[in-house]
Amino acid sequence: LPSSHGHLRFPLLQSPSFPPLLSLHAPHPSSDLPRDPTADLPDEILVLIFNSLSSADRKHCSLVCRRWLAVEGQSRHRLSLDARAGLLVAAPALFSRFDSVSKLALKCDRRSDSIGDEALILISLRCPNLTRLKLRACRALTADGMAALAKHCPSLRRFSCGSCAFGSKGIEAILGGCPLLEELSVKRLRGLGDAVEVSSPGVAAGSLRSVCLKELYNGQCFGPLIAGCRNLKTLKLFRCSGDWDPLLEQIASHVPRIVEIHLEKLQVSDRSLFALSSCADLEVLHLVKTPECTDAGLALLAEKCVLLRKIHIDGWKTNRIGDAGLIAVAQRCLNLQELVLIGVNPTALSLGMIASNCRNLERLALCGSETFGDPEISCIAAKCLALKKLCIKGCPVSDHGMEALAGGCPNLVKVKVKKCKGVTAEGADWLRASRGSLAVNLDAVLVELQESSISDSGNLAEQIAAMDLPSSSNGRSVLSKARVFMASTLRRLSHGNSNPHHS
Repeated sequence: LPSSHGHLRFPLLQSPSFPPLLSLHAPHPSSDLPRDPTADLPDEILVLIFNSLSSADRKHCSLVCRRWLAVEGQSRHRLSLDARAGLLVAAPALFSRFDSVSKLALKCDRRSDSIGDEALILISLRCPNLTRLKLRACRALTADGMAALAKHCPSLRRFSCGSCAFGSKGIEAILGGCPLLEELSVKRLRGLGDAVEVSSPGVAAGSLRSVCLKELYNGQCFGPLIAGCRNLKTLKLFRCSGDWDPLLEQIASHVPRIVEIHLEKLQVSDRSLFALSSCADLEVLHLVKTPECTDAGLALLAEKCVLLRKIHIDGWKTNRIGDAGLIAVAQRCLNLQELVLIGVNPTALSLGMIASNCRNLERLALCGSETFGDPEISCIAAKCLALKKLCIKGCPVSDHGMEALAGGCPNLVKVKVKKCKGVTAEGADWLRASRGSLAVNLDAVLVELQESSISDSGNLAEQIAAMDLPSSSNGRSVLSKARVFMASTLRRLSHGNSNPHHS
């Protein structure tokens, strides 16, 4: 039965405490109850209905009667299970009910013993049509279990593992037995010694489209794997130790048609950017906290990768990327649609060129920029005609900048301002009143009540893509609550200061 977290807790299956399920196919001849109208619905119609429900509602429907229990189980394609060792006992009953699972997540608490190879083999035999598998903290699994999985689930297309211990041999087993594999994500995998190397992508060489490596020691051992994926489109490298310049040079020469690159907290320099400039199809570039990358590397990459649509840069306040690199982007990347700058200090010079030349720019975010003030926002307002979403955090803008937005950016629909001390609630209210269709979100309370750093500014990159801001009415409600909170706080402080001290 499902837990409150969406996992199926296997102990309940062994000792159910619920009353017997009723059959709703037809009433008993002696019953006075009306005939159940759903008895005439074909199973196919029930499946369509169940598929339109939320996960919680599906679970509730499965308890109505035996027929609904069977239909719901046979039509469920996505399953998330608690992968503690006891799952081995419950697995036969579970997968007898859920016999059409194609997307499976097995997650174990890090303090518990996880399933081992025996359970994984049993599951793979029961799920021959598995296309997606996610493993989390299944530390008891070995390369043998992964080899059996690959043998029994050759249709696997997406594989993700985190905090597991089957090492490079386990990854090689997946690559060698799943010819349709398209996405591979590996996080905190143990067993990657200095001398270990993933030799090649195996039978997945032609199908693999995306590789993501996170928080790996000796992640460079995946170099031959990445370089051997001739159709690779997306490469994401996050917080992996070691020098990555030589490997990225190798990858760029072997996989020239790559489209998306994410480099975060990685030891890379302009060498890597020079190498990646040969990837003429590059459309998405994320440079996050790579302090050795400078204007020179970005300028050369922008000069040759003219198809760039999305650029995210977190300069970590090193001031090594600024106007010079952004001017090169403005001159060459005319298809730019999204620009996120964190800890970077652009001026009106580079921003004006981007606004003038990149006519398709729809999403812009700036965080922790010491140079992005009212003149810069006025420049954006005057020249960014296609801009739809604007996010500003921790920048020296004021209400005057908000006034500039009132008459500019005709396609602007959402604005988010956070931790900008110069912008007041009155300024945000005035902007809403001036442009009734514009959603304005102002984080006014946090600015006054907490002096936190902008170390969390990385969230800005996620916020700008699908900035779900409240409507103007919701914004006013938030501001009203903020005013009440501030007023009550001031009253308490005033009352406390007015009381005489008692000895």
